[in-house]
Amino acid sequence: MPKLNILVTGQNGQLGQSLAKIAKDYPQFDFIFLGREQLDLSQPATLANALENIAFDIIINCAAYTAVDKAESEPELADAINHLAVEQLAQICNQRRATLIHISTDYVFDGKNYNPYIETDPVDPQGVYGITKLKGEQAMQAVNPKGAIIRTSWVYSEFGNNFVKTMLRLGAERDSLNVIYDQVGSPTYATDLAQAILALLSQPEQLNQTQVYHYSNEGVCSWYDFAKAIFEMSGTRCKVNPIETKDYPTPAKRPHYSLMNKAKIKQDYLITIPYWRDSLKIALNCLES
Repeated sequence: MPKLNILVTGQNGQLGQSLAKIAKDYPQFDFIFLGREQLDLSQPATLANALENIAFDIIINCAAYTAVDKAESEPELADAINHLAVEQLAQICNQRRATLIHISTDYVFDGKNYNPYIETDPVDPQGVYGITKLKGEQAMQAVNPKGAIIRTSWVYSEFGNNFVKTMLRLGAERDSLNVIYDQVGSPTYATDLAQAILALLSQPEQLNQTQVYHYSNEGVCSWYDFAKAIFEMSGTRCKVNPIETKDYPTPAKRPHYSLMNKAKIKQDYLITIPYWRDSLKIALNCLES
């Protein structure tokens, strides 16, 4: 059976680098990783030409505008990357009969739920980042290529900038930190997400048209709980003080509740999702080694 060619956008992001880390474990796929230099999603009109001479069966779109607060002052740039470029990629995949896996976010919801969000719950993003990500989802669904939209939350890894690395840095510099306790969700270790994506691609018959899935690690915590676990597992002696969202104002509104129900992806692909603390331990070991 011929190998499938997987093109990964966002080569230098957390998920792109996590996919590169595990690529060798999937010999049935040939991976092509592209960064902004080769494929600039801020210029959606250039994408068809940039991909013209590249053979691929699948695109995993890991590239995104993820600066949640900055998006409030750069709405056009966020829209180009999170919405218009996704629409272009969906159209290209349709023309090439290729599969598109696109990564979205819990920020498409308003964060006011009290039960874990299912894929069909009403969406109501509260800021530019969430609005542009939702428009990207809707554009992909309208084009309807083979593939999936995977909503995730609180992504961290050994790579790039993220909450875990920020806490380790600040924890080493300070005696105490204030961390928000009234926003709850579930962290997602990017390596676990990468493995889940490749599990989807190992059963392509499920992806004949655009599906929506939720994926994060199992369990629930607040940012305060997350920080406490990071310090506890890494042996960092830094006191964590719980504060409310109102005590830490930001340009963009954050969802208070972003827990997602993962029953659909577990049922369709028979995958086991690791508990967030177990994955955090693995990530911290990778950072130490």
